[in-house]
Amino acid sequence: MTAEPAETVPSPLGRVRHVVRSRIAEHPALYLPFARRKYPGPSPEVISSETELVIDGYTRSASTFAVYAFQLAQSSPVRLAHHLHAPAQLIAAAKTGKPTLVVIREPKGAVLSQLIREPEVDMKNAMVAYARFHSCLMPYRTSFVIADFQEVTHHFGPVIRRINERFDTTFTEFEDTEANAKLCFDLIKHRPTTIPAWRETLLGFESGTVTLSELRAFQRQMGDELEPAIEEESWIPSAAREHQKEALTELWTHPKLAARRERAELAYQDFLRGSNAV
Repeated sequence: MTAEPAETVPSPLGRVRHVVRSRIAEHPALYLPFARRKYPGPSPEVISSETELVIDGYTRSASTFAVYAFQLAQSSPVRLAHHLHAPAQLIAAAKTGKPTLVVIREPKGAVLSQLIREPEVDMKNAMVAYARFHSCLMPYRTSFVIADFQEVTHHFGPVIRRINERFDTTFTEFEDTEANAKLCFDLIKHRPTTIPAWRETLLGFESGTVTLSELRAFQRQMGDELEPAIEEESWIPSAAREHQKEALTELWTHPKLAARRERAELAYQDFLRGSNAV
């Protein structure tokens, strides 16, 4: 008899909340009004008439890096809708013709990273949510530019070029240098800050309501008070996170999860097919 896969069991309430949210998040008419009340800004940002570009995708798929790399490359802020991690946001973008970048990550990497960040989610439900997220976007796939995790984190300049070609926009391309990637990660490290004014400024930069000059001026003003606060969060790659993922790999490959795992992997391949993503 095959043993049950071992994992930290989320609370029943946590499970229910995740399942309900993931289902409602597939429907723009239901989810977006709720999201606008829950997320009034500065981040996440819900699509609106002011949105110039949507950058979103399933959670833990490099949307944070994409947002920072994009804004750092621009000469002036661009109003972004981002970090909602809901199909509803992307369906609304497709229906209104907004320029849209969908970031995608292979399911194992996305789901294991999600479980580390969201311990109230169990793997079985995360696998299903991943598959449903991408499957319900399939009818709108041609309305998006799609970029895989590796392309976003290593070759983001050509991604912006594809956005410009697809939507006739003139966004500045990101220069994929080690120094520029470090700039992105240095800012991302500060996302968990407990300093309200710094958080408001940093997240406003993500959404395009704060300029890079204003961001830098605030950094200079605060000086050493703005030490990164990443001990309790997992916003960037780390050895500790990789160790946690290794511990979850046995569960990912467990035979009892084979059907869900295969469904998630098929959704990933189907969504990428024909997208020109690397």
